[in-house]
Amino acid sequence: MVHYDYDRMNLIPKMCIVESRNECSTRIQFGKYNFKLPVVPANMECVINEDIAIQLAKNGYFYVMHRFNVDTLKFCRSMISHKLYTSISLGVNADAYHIVDTLRIHNITPDYITIDIAHGHSIKMEAMIRYIKVNLPDSFIIAGNVSTADAVVDLEMWGANAIKVGIGPGSACTTYNATGFGSRGIQASIVEICSSVAKTAKIIADGGISHHGDIAKSIVLGASMVMIGGMFSGLSDSPGSIVKGVDGITYKEFWGSASSFQSNKKNRIEGTKKLLSMKSHTMLEEMKHIEESLQSAISYGGGNKLECLCEVDYIVRG
Repeated sequence: MVHYDYDRMNLIPKMCIVESRNECSTRIQFGKYNFKLPVVPANMECVINEDIAIQLAKNGYFYVMHRFNVDTLKFCRSMISHKLYTSISLGVNADAYHIVDTLRIHNITPDYITIDIAHGHSIKMEAMIRYIKVNLPDSFIIAGNVSTADAVVDLEMWGANAIKVGIGPGSACTTYNATGFGSRGIQASIVEICSSVAKTAKIIADGGISHHGDIAKSIVLGASMVMIGGMFSGLSDSPGSIVKGVDGITYKEFWGSASSFQSNKKNRIEGTKKLLSMKSHTMLEEMKHIEESLQSAISYGGGNKLECLCEVDYIVRG
């Protein structure tokens, strides 16, 4: 099989059946909620915080709160007080089990739980999925990250409702450089392979998204949702610190979840910290721009709903 990334894909257009691109719907059912877009900001501390989570939820978008220095019980209570859905992240170590126990004791079941580790095809992932299934059985479980068909089959069998696909394709991730493993440079084909074996679990394409068109390509390849980090981290309201460069340009800090800056570790570092040029628009404005791009993609795909992209063909350039 030829492996490839988004920049080598060209989608093949079909006859347009709409009078206006505004007729095209980008909505998606994901778990028990319906969202405006198949897009979620990465659950990274430099991408999302509670204020942004509230904004996204209030405006009909999906979010996943990160797991770093977060009082998860307090966060869930806050979202519930706003009459909004709850979507949290956990790891797989002892603190994660404690959080699950605390939520159960306080009779709080998050709508979505993302088990977020670098190498999701692992015995610790299996144990955590099974623990959540017993203690918070009504939560929609998102598990990852993985990059093989075998991993998708196993995580689905263990009880994952959705699976994050992508190891090392993100710009702030150094897993590929440090270990040689991952989907760097071939993320698009990995999304396709993993989507092809998923029976009930939804696939979330995570990482390597450089342009709005890559979102449409991910849907064509079988993903239900697309997770994006760098594209959201440089926005005017993203949580990263603002830095004034010696060149006079204003930047936002962007760092990987496995970076030393995030983990405060000095060993087994698989992420980096970098500066991105700060954009003048907000998270919600970027979501609107993405919606418009996807509406155009749907019109080229010959339909008026997002699902039409699943029937679109493509060419992989040499």
